[in-house]
Amino acid sequence: MSEAGSIAVLHTPRRPALTLADLRGLVQLGVDAGIGVAGIAEQLHGTILARRAPLGVPHEDGTRGLTGFVYRNVRGGMRLVGRGVDGVLKRLEAEPPEATAASREAVLAAVNGLWGDHLAASGNPLAIPMSLRHAGHRLAPGRDALAAAFPDAGDRVVVLVHGLCMNDLQWQRQGHHHGWALARALGCPVLSLHYNTGLHVSHNGARFAALLERLVRDWPVPLSRLVIVGHSMGGLVARSAIVHAEQHGLAWRSRLQALACLGTPHHGALLERAGHLIDSVLGASPYLAPFARLLGVRSAGINDLRWGHVRDEDWCGHGPDGPARDHRVPTPLPAGVPVYLVAATTVAEPRGLRHALVGDGLVTVASAWGEHRDPALALAVPAGRKRLVTQAGHWDLLSRAEVAEALCGWLA
Repeated sequence: MSEAGSIAVLHTPRRPALTLADLRGLVQLGVDAGIGVAGIAEQLHGTILARRAPLGVPHEDGTRGLTGFVYRNVRGGMRLVGRGVDGVLKRLEAEPPEATAASREAVLAAVNGLWGDHLAASGNPLAIPMSLRHAGHRLAPGRDALAAAFPDAGDRVVVLVHGLCMNDLQWQRQGHHHGWALARALGCPVLSLHYNTGLHVSHNGARFAALLERLVRDWPVPLSRLVIVGHSMGGLVARSAIVHAEQHGLAWRSRLQALACLGTPHHGALLERAGHLIDSVLGASPYLAPFARLLGVRSAGINDLRWGHVRDEDWCGHGPDGPARDHRVPTPLPAGVPVYLVAATTVAEPRGLRHALVGDGLVTVASAWGEHRDPALALAVPAGRKRLVTQAGHWDLLSRAEVAEALCGWLA
């Protein structure tokens, strides 16, 4: 297999091809959502019955008497129906194909980004298990399987790490794939990480670190050069994996040759912080707090984007919604490893309020470049290892030619 053609072009069908396992997962997610909405309705009902003041704490206890009996039976009925439908679908379930439709992958990736932590905790079959993939296919573990997949394997590998609510197939955008360009320029295989972006970044980082350790162990020849390219959240997951590897003395850390981050919110995303602020304002009223709960349902992964968490210590002890303030442990970039940062701005000239506050629409230039007024949190990256793309949005970083040129120039 030629390196330039090591990533196949995948055509997207018009609509998702759902499997029975997907239907089981959707039914389970729907039941969970229904139970959650019933709980919110009961909370609001209890607040009204308790005649709470316009501002203050909402009614937290369940309702009593006939009202409480009704709400309990509604939730119990939902669970009973859910278990029955799940049992029927489970008996009919067939093993899904290894390579599924690209549109189905996109839907599952979005669902995992929004509720992936809940899917994993509840055992929902929609939860995406982490794996390394190539051309949309999961790589089988073991040296023999990798040798068969890469008969011309050399000592270098590039691994791409996608962002929130995305999957590995979405590195291909508008007929371009950074992986193709890197495979040609570096003459090596380009693999992709596929993972549940709704989990904590630090949890995904630890799993990614373990996956890379197995890759180094099972690669057909001694793997001495490893390059990681992360888009958006993917850069945080890569940094988290490096921290985990350093803490546990994993072998692949010494093989890491370079890290490139495209639009990564190293210091968080303003959009997520704004959403959390709105939730807090709504939560000040006991009559609006139940709706704030409904609007504020976010995965752990999304919460981590508020400040750019990469360690367990960054979020542990701050409740399911994450810390309202920046409590991160300073995490410098890996010593001895060149790090390259690409940011985007929607304006033509990099100046003005829109450039400073909006950036690429999701991540500011300062956050993507790791700039921070606290020297302990600032990421010291030389100007020659930074690139700014103008008149570009967050996802344009996946298709712009100047980004591919910068990556190939830096990494080759």
